[in-house]
Amino acid sequence: MSIHLLEELSSPAVDALPRERTVVILTASPLETHGPHLPVGVDAYTGRYFAQAMAERIVAERQGWHVVLAPTLHLGSFAFEAAGTVTMRQRVVRDLLVDYGDALARAGFRHILVSNGHGGPGHLVALEEAAARVSRRRGVTMASLTGYLAWGLLSGRYLPKFEAALGRALTEEERVALSEDAHGGWWETSVMLLLRPDLVGEGWRDLPPRATPCRTGSSPTIP
Repeated sequence: MSIHLLEELSSPAVDALPRERTVVILTASPLETHGPHLPVGVDAYTGRYFAQAMAERIVAERQGWHVVLAPTLHLGSFAFEAAGTVTMRQRVVRDLLVDYGDALARAGFRHILVSNGHGGPGHLVALEEAAARVSRRRGVTMASLTGYLAWGLLSGRYLPKFEAALGRALTEEERVALSEDAHGGWWETSVMLLLRPDLVGEGWRDLPPRATPCRTGSSPTIP
């Protein structure tokens, strides 16, 4: 399987990758509180899981292609404020992703994807703007996919797939819970039970809903 970790490659090894058949995937998600039962790295774990899944699918469906996974960038905006949350201005997120994309484009890479596990609106906008800016300036294809994925989850687009995977219909209670779930709830607890059950605190089944103030970390617009 032609999946590489960028930090493990030497410069000559990176340079030897065929540019027209190589996809580089960046993961950018913040450290953020997710209730008392989940680690602050939930979004980063989720984003990395998405990146790995995309990589495996690409090399399985495209013979001779390579995927390079860049180290996870623990950065993000529009996060819920609490001990352990690290948030930054929206424009900082955008500019950092632009710099990463520019560096990869200057090295000749033409296909760059951005993976992410954080649903903060400003964060998603920053990733989309970074991808669009690099694509336009450098003549490459850089795309952020998780805004579309997040909308699919919230709109219920994937419920039939969930039912197919479960082998049964969702109950009305489950449908309502999934449609209203926003943060540190069904979605993210399920992901962590899949990826790192050892990091999910006991008693998660009995936790009540909770509202947490959000710190945007940026102005509404970024020039």
